[in-house]
Amino acid sequence: MSEYIEVTGKVVAVLPGTMFRVELPNKHVVLAHISGKLRKNFIKLMVGDVVKMEMSPQDLGKARITFRMKNVDTPRNTPIHSFGPKRNSRNKKAT
Repeated sequence: MSEYIEVTGKVVAVLPGTMFRVELPNKHVVLAHISGKLRKNFIKLMVGDVVKMEMSPQDLGKARITFRMKNVDTPRNTPIHSFGPKRNSRNKKAT
């Protein structure tokens, strides 16, 4: 029988390897990773997302993110990537 504490929190940092820093309502920050269902269904998490997590009573510093809540106030636009100024053929130097 597995006993988990179910809590909600807000993502404050995205770390490499699908790890996240999540702040709980009592201002405690935990290290969390995403569950297999979120990974399988390509659910994207960003800073500011409210998530539901499971925590083990033995280690209260780590958690598993199981659900991303529907956020009305967080924009879900994709970031615009800039790779420097665009050059067209007229602006290139002759080599």
